[in-house]
Amino acid sequence: MNKSVFTAAVLYLLLFIAPARADVTLESFSFDDKSTELDFKEFIGKVRCLVCQNQSLADSDAELAHDLRDEIYEMYQAGKSKDEITTFLVDRYGDFVLYDPPMKPKTWLIWFGPFVLLLVAGFLLTRSLRRQTALPATEISAEERQLLDARLANKSQNQDKIQ
Repeated sequence: MNKSVFTAAVLYLLLFIAPARADVTLESFSFDDKSTELDFKEFIGKVRCLVCQNQSLADSDAELAHDLRDEIYEMYQAGKSKDEITTFLVDRYGDFVLYDPPMKPKTWLIWFGPFVLLLVAGFLLTRSLRRQTALPATEISAEERQLLDARLANKSQNQDKIQ
């Protein structure tokens, strides 16, 4: 088999067949009514995948995400409420598992950390700019100018000799 044909076949499989696997896993759950199914899909969309961290359980194809979806599905089938399921997840994995963690002292860093960093960066930038404008422009004397001109002329003559 030609190497380029093999590469094209692998790319085809990765691009077109692999993404379908995630859809099949979400569609494999069966519910008694459409509202429970929509509620389940909305709920797993608000829970963070602990492996990927930037994807929800609904979007992730990680093995842990599959396991958590199955576990949440079992809880839904057992008649547990969203609050009970959320409490279970937070107790087990911490507030980080939620895309929208509650506002409490433990999560203040998550909520306010970026703003504090922006304020500190703005303060440091402002202080740096003020220091630069506060420095007086130093004038060089006529003697210093002549000395610099002589050195520059001497340097250019040396470079001309080298070339």
